[in-house]
Amino acid sequence: MKTALITGGTKGIGKAIALAFLQRGYEVVLNYHSDQQAAIAAQEEFNIQGYCPILLRADVSDELQVKNMFKEFFSIYGKLDVLVNNAGISKVKVIQDTTVGDWDKVFAVNAKSAFLCSREVANKMIFAGGGSIVNVASVWGEVGASCEVAYSASKGAVIAFTKALAKELAPSNVRVNCVSPGVIDTAMNSHLTDDEMRELVEEIPAGRIGLPSDVGEAVAFIAENSYITGEILSVGGGFGK
Repeated sequence: MKTALITGGTKGIGKAIALAFLQRGYEVVLNYHSDQQAAIAAQEEFNIQGYCPILLRADVSDELQVKNMFKEFFSIYGKLDVLVNNAGISKVKVIQDTTVGDWDKVFAVNAKSAFLCSREVANKMIFAGGGSIVNVASVWGEVGASCEVAYSASKGAVIAFTKALAKELAPSNVRVNCVSPGVIDTAMNSHLTDDEMRELVEEIPAGRIGLPSDVGEAVAFIAENSYITGEILSVGGGFGK
């Protein structure tokens, strides 16, 4: 049985990614940090659909918690086939109002977590004969977003991290790719007004904002393709191109 662990896997895009792997027959572990109520609700929703994902709580920006999470994971499962580094936060502020604490927190959750989790599983995947790591970035990491400098920079770092790690691990049959969502219908975009959302939709060639399931299917596809590595797959209906 193949296994997948999704960080930030109990809400929004992470939850849709989890469903995509569950539908493909994977044993899925959902990482979450602070919202236990939402995590349990997501698990119960999957249970109703006939799936039995496991919950593992950890702040994936904390080195010790990451180590303990994977220690628990590997005590349950012998190997990890797919790691999805999806956990992320945003910070909407002009640069003058962005504190060092804001910057460090965004980078810790969005970029440092991908480093910590990938480092923790690299040897396990190498010794198992292969594996797949998928990082979730953002279109803003490709083109930049006004009033989201920290977020955009952190997602740009995830993209560069993906390209470098892919070259490093490819000889060991461990593939590393990145999915870069555009404007997706999640709580992270709930701060946008109706007018702002309409303006964004007008800039999307596909004529609509994306669904979490659009991203989930893209992650599953790129995770399973045996000859794709180092790629940045944009899922944004042509936005930003």
